[in-house]
Formats: sequence, structure tokens, C-alpha cells
Amino acid sequence: MTVTRPETYKYDQVSRYINELIEKGDLKPGDKAPSLRKLSKQLGVSIATITQSYVNLEDQGILTAKPQSGFYVNALVNQINDIGKSAATPGQARRVRFGELFEEVFRNANNPRIVPFGTSNPSMDFMPVKSLTRATRSIISRYPQRSMDYLFPPGDRKLREQIAQQYAQNYTRVTADDIIITSGATEALSISLRTVAKRGDIIAVESPTYFAVLRMIEQMGMLAVEIDTDPVTGLNLDALEEAFDTMDIKAVMASPNTSNPLGCQMPEERKRELVNLLAERDIPLIEDDVYGSVYFGDKPPRPAKSYDLNNIVLSCSSFSKTLAPGHRVGWVIAGRYHKKFLQYKQAWSSATSSINQLALAEFLSSGQYDRHLVRLRVAMREQVERGRFMIAKNFPEGTRISHPHGGNVLWVEMPKGCDSIDIFNRALEHNIAITPGILFSATRRFRNHLRINCGSPWNESTETALKTLGKIVCGCRGG
Repeated sequence: MTVTRPETYKYDQVSRYINELIEKGDLKPGDKAPSLRKLSKQLGVSIATITQSYVNLEDQGILTAKPQSGFYVNALVNQINDIGKSAATPGQARRVRFGELFEEVFRNANNPRIVPFGTSNPSMDFMPVKSLTRATRSIISRYPQRSMDYLFPPGDRKLREQIAQQYAQNYTRVTADDIIITSGATEALSISLRTVAKRGDIIAVESPTYFAVLRMIEQMGMLAVEIDTDPVTGLNLDALEEAFDTMDIKAVMASPNTSNPLGCQMPEERKRELVNLLAERDIPLIEDDVYGSVYFGDKPPRPAKSYDLNNIVLSCSSFSKTLAPGHRVGWVIAGRYHKKFLQYKQAWSSATSSINQLALAEFLSSGQYDRHLVRLRVAMREQVERGRFMIAKNFPEGTRISHPHGGNVLWVEMPKGCDSIDIFNRALEHNIAITPGILFSATRRFRNHLRINCGSPWNESTETALKTLGKIVCGCRGG
């Protein structure tokens, strides 16, 4: 399927070019950005597009406009410290216990008075709500009875065919028959875990890892062992192999594409190595690919599933981060575990919402989803870059910030002495929600870390909230 390049894609082309010049050191803080006319000729885009892109970069804090002179690289740009490596030598497998802290984070998520830095969802302001609503109305009008009836597993065939086409764009051979529709990615991950492991089994996870994964492991009575995860290249394969040599690990749960909270992305060759390593030991990989479509690079990253020649990967995803979180429509490609997964799905939750499946199939088949994804990637990249700049500007010296390859969250390492639980409680007093770092570790590491959601539009309210959060962090270390 050919995707037309909307104007937002051209803005992003210019933004990426300027960012690359800065990252390579060809443009330094204080340098003047290329002239509009020169860059227009060089990149083959209009002067109006260059101007709009420069204005967007100014909003993100990367460029500064000087009247009658042009745009210059902001002096603060190279002062943003990227997050460092955090060694997690495989130790004893741990039971996961977090008590009420999980519930507290989710309780705040739907409170309209609280600034939602604590969730990991992009705002509905970035979603095609009107278009999806029209598709839903059309489905109800044309197929009223089918919309209200059960759609038993594996789910609506047209939707599964559309999902398979999405994988084809990423060079991954998947058919509709390989896909099982679930009630969101959370159900896909949860059933996958039950499919390949039982109570008391050891599951290898990234460190840090998405706290919902730890909660699943906790609720199922399993044990988690944390594997060192590089903030750029992802899961450390040497550390993983060392863990295999010393423990009876039954499965690995990981996000090779845009992990949560680090935002790292495994290079393609390392994904292949990961899958081959697991295949040699006949250990399944439960792949959380929910952010796979929200990437910031030029090329779509391939899921680990695309390298799975032995059908050991259970690849899970959903539309929650790209289209409609409230629809609760996800899926799994379960490989050799397809039949067993299907049996568990039928036993525990039976069908997934019929109206939502049919509406999403309609929306995807119209071609609107591909165009929406192009806009969403541009928007999330701008949101994240602006978030990085504002955190660097308002948080204390010594703060380190992740540099994600996709998604909409930032992982922030505060100076020693900052306690994320204390900051969490103080921020709530100001109606600001964040996620404490210790939730992302079974061993309660990362006490001086926060995860901050950049998925809500930056406006006066959210910017003021981030400045307030910065003051709280500075105050916690006496600075």
C-alpha cells in the first residue's frame, strides 16, 4: 500500500535533518541554523514548510528566533544529559510486591483535575476521534445485528486481515489465521504468560520494565529476574545468557521495539540474535510490541516476530497507543502456542467487543489509519523532544533524561538523594501525577527515577505543571 506523504511528514523531514546536524556536532549551541532558502533547495521542500518546521523546533526549545537575524541553536541543547547504563547483574529471582502503589497510579489517571504525567497514553487530542466515530456509526447502521452479537475468538476476519497487512509493511509474514484478537494488549500479554508458564516459574524481564508486566507476574505467583537493559540498544544478551546458565527461566518478556519506560530500540541484528538465543534453548519470548508503530526513525522497526523461524515468539500489540485506548482491542500472534492461547482466551474472557472490532476494521481498510500514524509519529516526536528540553531546563543539575526512539514517555534519573515516592506524594498535592521509578523493578531499584508522560499537548497548564514538578524535585534534594 502506498502512503502519501502529508505536510506533517515534510515538517518532520526538516526537523530530523536539523536534529541530526546538532547530534553530529555540525551545528553547535549558538550557531545559526541554515537559511530558509538554502535548506528549501537542499531538501526540496517549500520555504513555508521550512519556516513552520523552524517554528516547531523553537517550540521544542531546540532553536531560538532572533528578530531580523534568523534561527539559532539554543544554548541549552547540548546540556541535556542522556540516561546512563544501569547494570543489573542477574541475581536471585524475586517475588513481586507493590501493594497499593499500582492502584494509586491508576486511580489518578482519569481524574480531570490532575495533570496526567503518570500514564503512558497519548492524549485523545492526537487521535482521529471524529473519523473513527463516523466509521463506528456506519458499521452500526449497516450491520446492526452483527454489531451487537458475539464475535468469538479468534475475532473478526476483516480486522485480522487488516492487521496482517500492517505487518507486511514491516517485512513480517503474518496471515489472518495467525492472529487472535484480544481485549487490549494487557490481555494478550497476560494470557501469553499463562500459556507458557505456571505458578512458581521464573520469568526474565527488562530492567527497568513496564510495571504492568511485573504486576501480572505478581498476580500469577511467578518470579521475576531482572536483566540489564541498555538505554539505547535494549536487553543485554550477555546478561540474559548468563541468567539462562544459572536459572531455570521459563520465558522472557521484553519490548524490543520502543520499550516502556526507556524508549530504547534493539538494533535489527540484536533482535535476530535474541530470537536465535531463545530458539536454541527452546524458551518462548513474549514480545510487547504495543509501541512498535510509534517510532521516530525513517524506517519502521521490525518486530522480533519477523525473525522467528521456530514459532517461539508470542507477539502482542494493540490499538491503545495509536488509535483508541478505550476500545480495548489488541491481538497476539502466538506461533506454536496458538491453539493453547485460543483455549485460554475462550475460557477466560470469551469474546472481544464486536462493535469495536468491526469499526476498527472499517477504519483501517479506508487507508486513514496509515495517514494518521504518519501524523502521530511526528506529533509524539515533537512532544517528547519538547519534554526533554523543559525537564533539562527546570530540573536540578545532574538530571539525566532518556532519548527515546519512539513512544511518548521519558525516563528521568534525578540526582542522588531524590526519592521518587516522596516526589510522587508532593506532586499529587499540586494535582500532578507522575510514576515513581521503583514500580519498574521487582527489586525496587530506580528510587531516584521518574517516568513522565509527554503524550498530552504542551500548553500553559502542562508547562506550568512541569515547572512545578521541577521545583519539587529541586526541593527534595535541598537545591
